[in-house]
Amino acid sequence: MKQFLIFVKKEFAHVLRDRKTLLILFGMPVVQILIFGFALTNEVKSSKIVVLDQAKDEASQQLISRISASRYFEVEKSVMNLEQLDAAFKRGDIRMAVIFPAGFNEDLHHQNSAQIQIIADASDPNSATTLTSYVGAIIQDYLAELNKIANVPYRIQPEVRMLYNPQLKGAPNFVPGVMALVLMLVCVMMTAVSIVKEKETGTMEILLVSPVKPILIIISKAIPYLILSLVNVASILLLSVFVLDLPINGSILLLFAESTLFIITCLTIGIFISVKTNSQQVAMLISLMGMMLPTILFSGFMFPIENMPVALQWFSNIIPSKWYYIIVKNIMIKGLGFSAIWKETLILTGITLAMLVISLKSFKIRLS
Repeated sequence: MKQFLIFVKKEFAHVLRDRKTLLILFGMPVVQILIFGFALTNEVKSSKIVVLDQAKDEASQQLISRISASRYFEVEKSVMNLEQLDAAFKRGDIRMAVIFPAGFNEDLHHQNSAQIQIIADASDPNSATTLTSYVGAIIQDYLAELNKIANVPYRIQPEVRMLYNPQLKGAPNFVPGVMALVLMLVCVMMTAVSIVKEKETGTMEILLVSPVKPILIIISKAIPYLILSLVNVASILLLSVFVLDLPINGSILLLFAESTLFIITCLTIGIFISVKTNSQQVAMLISLMGMMLPTILFSGFMFPIENMPVALQWFSNIIPSKWYYIIVKNIMIKGLGFSAIWKETLILTGITLAMLVISLKSFKIRLS
């Protein structure tokens, strides 16, 4: 029994000396609790909407005040016309618009019935449905108060219009997300593991003493995965169109060009991981945990980013899959061109160049 306790004590000492083990034991649970507690929620709140008040009467102002007071909405103060509304939806600046027609108060109090138009961005059908139901609940509460003192019940009939996805299919939301997730995992993990494998077997040093420059060796490792990933993109798009009945509303060439850029970005991340690790198991673990979880949590296709704390919203900006997800939605679902995605393209290009420069410098320093 004494020897057993000695072994237990030894294991405790071994664990307490290993900072990496302590980080996994105590750091990971804390991080997961914070992320799952603050970031992972399907509740839609603080969503940017626009109210177009063509009536400017008492009833419309009362409803606008109720909508503005709700924690679910962040009402844009700028006054827009219908053309500006359409442009704002295409840019992704707003998720919903509420339009009060002229004579709203007069129709409500003299005809006992009025209409209100609700336009939602249904490229994310879950958020669109939730937002329209929130507005419907506010309208019903307002009517309930009016009907307490009215001889004849008042009615407000919402006219709901779902942009980009009127049938509220799930495919327009998850297909771009799945594309980002698949490309991120395949490109990062396979590139990292293939280069680390050369290091483990000792063949990397043999390659480096050859006349070929180190950058060409790295590129030669990445090119096969670039081509195979483009095949993956083609297969996903074919399945989306012919099996899921999801048409590609924008330019296919632009979509493939942006996918190529994102694949190169993922390959540079895989190269960076391979430079910093010395075993395939570590490279695979970092690729899976370090890339899959951020893509699922912070790309926006499963959990609304605006619901998260400001710090996590800022953190999401360094996740490449977030920008690719926006690009694919704008091209496939909204049918937009390069003018709508130039900012996201520039960010992906910057991430790619930064990761490539850091990887090459670290590669040279490590082998000098």
